[in-house]
Amino acid sequence: MTIEIGRNRIARQTFGFDDVAIVPSALTLDEELVEVGWQLGDLTLPLPVLGAALDAISSPAFCTALGKLGALPVMFIEGVQTKYENPQAIIDQIIDADEQDVVRVIQEIYREPVKDDLILKRISEVKAGGAPCAVSVTPRNAERIARLIGPGGVDAYAVFATVTTVRHLSARYAAPNFPTIKDAIRAPLIIGNCVTYEAATELMEAGADAITVGVGPGAICTTRRVCGLGVPQITATADCAAARDDFARLTGRRVAIITDGGIRSGGDLCKAIAAGADAVMLGSRLATSVEAPAKGYSWGMATSSPTLPRGTRIHVGVSATLEQLLLGPARRDDGLMNYIGALKLCMSQCGARTLRDMQQAELVIAPSLPTEGKVEQRAQRVGMGR
Repeated sequence: MTIEIGRNRIARQTFGFDDVAIVPSALTLDEELVEVGWQLGDLTLPLPVLGAALDAISSPAFCTALGKLGALPVMFIEGVQTKYENPQAIIDQIIDADEQDVVRVIQEIYREPVKDDLILKRISEVKAGGAPCAVSVTPRNAERIARLIGPGGVDAYAVFATVTTVRHLSARYAAPNFPTIKDAIRAPLIIGNCVTYEAATELMEAGADAITVGVGPGAICTTRRVCGLGVPQITATADCAAARDDFARLTGRRVAIITDGGIRSGGDLCKAIAAGADAVMLGSRLATSVEAPAKGYSWGMATSSPTLPRGTRIHVGVSATLEQLLLGPARRDDGLMNYIGALKLCMSQCGARTLRDMQQAELVIAPSLPTEGKVEQRAQRVGMGR
């Protein structure tokens, strides 16, 4: 639906997580019948969750712990883990920095160049822990680092930027050649981020095995405020999922859609799958885990931009182990623990045995859903300072 926002200016109406609800079906299932595994290229993963490529969480130890639970951790291979021999000391500097000075501190820290030997060392540390290893790089360095790592060196390879497209013009550097990267790395290729049908289609045609969806929705990203860019996640996911479905019909190759950012609870995760996602990427939510190296803090990787920071450091606290966050048991009632349990329950009420079944669930526009009948809950939480 389009709306006139001014003379000769038409805008399309879009929807975020709080704007929609999932409708239960006439068929329900026992949760034991629900399967939440998904496919990334030739890689089969038990849980539809990826750990975001954030230095606040993606240490080798954290990646190992998350991978052993069945999720896919993604390490930012151009961050503090590969710039410094002792990255924990650097992370401690960031979390100890004064609020008014933290952006300058982060900018200074990330000026340090990446060391190739540390790239290979961090990858080997994750692999030695017995977990799948995925890494992310910026488009500018994607081809060089892919050749450095070599065929089969990682289980998945991600090329991430605020927005990544096939058609990128620059006088300073060549746009990444995705077929060349894929040939060099010989692993599933994840490309992001993206929010439109057209851009998603072109990334699929270029060889992407998965596409991350989302520009600016995360708690630590300030892109929407700084630049005004972004599409609410339900609409963005649905548009990119439509591109996936059309591409699969034409080629027989199915590309995974990963909703990246803005997921605050199990309910949001369920809505992302219902909108068409095959998996979701969690960042600040996982930063609340005991295993996260930033000890209850999280910050956006674009905070380090020397000219236009587009991220912030936030305090999220430490609430639970990774296992409790993903698999339970939950110790709170707000959907911030046991994400997979919430997904399985929702799928069972929608008669969905698989994630693909869940992608067919009915969605309704329901902006009152978060507040309908919840006056007493809100009053109690305010009274308790929550």
